[in-house]
Amino acid sequence: MRIALATYSTKPRGGVVHTLALAESLARRGHDVTVWTLGRGGDTTFFRPVDKAVRIEAVPFPPVDGEDVGQRIARSIDVLGSALAWHLATAPELPDVVHAQDCISANAALGAARGAGVPLVRTVHHLDAFTTPQLVACHDAAVRHPDALLCVSEAVASEVETAYGLTPTVISGAIDAARFAAASRSDPAARAARRAWRADLGRFILAVGGVEPRKGSLDLLEAWAVLRRHRLDLRDVSLVLAGGETLFDHRAYRAAFDARAAELSAELGAAPVVLGSVDDGVLPSLVAAADVVAFPSTKEGFGMAPLEALAAGVPVVARDLPVLREVLGEAALYGRSVLELAEALGVALGGGAPSPSLGRAVAAGFAWPRAAAQHEEFYTRVARPRTITLPTPDAALIA
Repeated sequence: MRIALATYSTKPRGGVVHTLALAESLARRGHDVTVWTLGRGGDTTFFRPVDKAVRIEAVPFPPVDGEDVGQRIARSIDVLGSALAWHLATAPELPDVVHAQDCISANAALGAARGAGVPLVRTVHHLDAFTTPQLVACHDAAVRHPDALLCVSEAVASEVETAYGLTPTVISGAIDAARFAAASRSDPAARAARRAWRADLGRFILAVGGVEPRKGSLDLLEAWAVLRRHRLDLRDVSLVLAGGETLFDHRAYRAAFDARAAELSAELGAAPVVLGSVDDGVLPSLVAAADVVAFPSTKEGFGMAPLEALAAGVPVVARDLPVLREVLGEAALYGRSVLELAEALGVALGGGAPSPSLGRAVAAGFAWPRAAAQHEEFYTRVARPRTITLPTPDAALIA
């Protein structure tokens, strides 16, 4: 099959990571796969090397001074949509399906795919509650108007059905468990990589995903502060946050986080370590070096980061959300409030987390080869058969 996947960014956000892994897995199954994206900030490819069997189309998207979030969203849709429309109108062979992974790429692909007669699939990773009018419209249209919907968990599919009256097909997300398991091994290279992180960070709680409201960063900061105040045996445990910024404007939230971190530093004599984006090649060793991986997100569609931690044999403390219960099961500890998260972190740091073998078994159940095979079967059902127009028989010849 010819498959076009579309995503909104080249940066290591969850949907982008999902898109690349899916593309590579489909290519290994013999499909012709192209990934379309916006090349923000001069990017011409993604944050990590991509299998050469996958073609990359990074549409230039230079910054515009003074542009607000709504304007940037509208321009993103227009630029990516125009590039897709031109390609579909001029390509010698059309894709069998266009598959968008977020509301921006879905809106960009809507007109282009319809105009070319190609079905548009959308994966709804999670539902958001936006306030920016352009984002509200983008989010809504990207659920209502594609030809077919996928979700990466039953929990999100249920939310979509409740909110929109639509029934998506569920194909669970996946991770490269072997890559994170390798980072936890006892061979010299893996041990040295972990020691390097520990030399810089000491004992630490790790959160992957950046500082933003949906990731529950402020709640995690407060939970860590509770541990520092009330657990003398854990006062040497630092808090480390890794992950880059999103397309959306979370400057006010980041400012509130930084201000609270400064207050806690004055009170407790310690401040969180914010690493920003971490190179994909060293991320597994960072995860494997952590004492606990915290995942206090207030809204999620799947949960790659905690599964990757489980694959590395690292305890996980997650927000008690239906989707995370669905994916992580009994392999994680859970909390809803700041105090509950702090208590669960204390238990994990004290050796009371579920067994690493259980976590590894759960993580191994979410493998890309199986997810790619399920996508292949879904595309086959969704793709429209190509119609072939045969010449009209000559009546005289028939006679």
